[in-house]
Amino acid sequence: MFGLFGKIKPVKIRSCNDSRKYGVAAKDVKELLKKGCKLLQLPLSGAHVCLYDDGTKVTDEYFKTLPDNTELVILSRDQTWSGGVVYDISQLLSASLYGDAIVKAAKGLLSDEKAPKRRKILTDLMQNLEDRSDLENRTDDEDWFKGVDTRFKTKSAYMRYNCESRIRGYMKEVVEATKTIEKAKVRTEFEKASRSLAEMLKNARNNGSYFDRTEEEPDRLCTQEGWFTCQGSFDQELCPSFHSINPYSSQESRVFFSTWNLDHRIEKKRTVIPALLDALQNHKSVDVNLNYFYRMLFTRENLKLVHIVCHKKGAHNLQCDTKEIFRRAGNTQKGKQKVVGRKRRLL
Repeated sequence: MFGLFGKIKPVKIRSCNDSRKYGVAAKDVKELLKKGCKLLQLPLSGAHVCLYDDGTKVTDEYFKTLPDNTELVILSRDQTWSGGVVYDISQLLSASLYGDAIVKAAKGLLSDEKAPKRRKILTDLMQNLEDRSDLENRTDDEDWFKGVDTRFKTKSAYMRYNCESRIRGYMKEVVEATKTIEKAKVRTEFEKASRSLAEMLKNARNNGSYFDRTEEEPDRLCTQEGWFTCQGSFDQELCPSFHSINPYSSQESRVFFSTWNLDHRIEKKRTVIPALLDALQNHKSVDVNLNYFYRMLFTRENLKLVHIVCHKKGAHNLQCDTKEIFRRAGNTQKGKQKVVGRKRRLL
């Protein structure tokens, strides 16, 4: 240790706001700070120094053990440093750095990279950097529309159709449940209820707005740019993995988005449809709160958009609200008149 005392050590210094590096030689931290603050134009009072790599504070004793040319960061009194990796990532996320140069560099690295993990990281990076979500029309981004019917001229129109198709599928499951009903009276009332639900869904344009970025909030589930965020499994408030995707950005993202699910918190087949069937065993459809069942089957009140990893397929063990299943007594007569009128239109 005594042999190291007073030895001049060459290091590389930088500030936390500038990536430029400077070579400095010093025998201890005091001398390093004096030279470094002058070079970087930082106030000497309260200044301190840390490792670039992980932010470890550098003391006199630690300074003596550092290898030559170690990269250090000099900070003023109130500044902190979390490490070079954090800084590099924050710089990469800066919108000002997105451009052809980074894509070109990533492609160059990918062409020579053999390790599968590093190739995956570079591929994902390129996919996100080559974001074409700002393009909307088929004529501007033909690659995005590969495999998409020619009647769709914009991305938003196709995404709306995609959502409508999913939700129309839920209506088909309601209709198919009719086949399981043995009692004629119950079947008749269930068919009336199904027609009413179908009309409500039609009037809402099958809630296709959920995937359409041109819609207003809260009618859409994405940002104006088209970013969707996983809402977490049925029993979670948020997605712990922060899954997100922009199916408007590329064909690959559009295709992968098809694996995301609109998951019913209160399950459609196990709970909601059976609850509707049960309610009609001894009641007419006009006595049932069909608006509640519509919300449970087709709206975001009971639907969560989830990444395939967050989609739990086991039993949710959540039940319908028994207070909502039937119309309230005060509105029964009024409700009957409304449904009867609808019945005449539907027949």
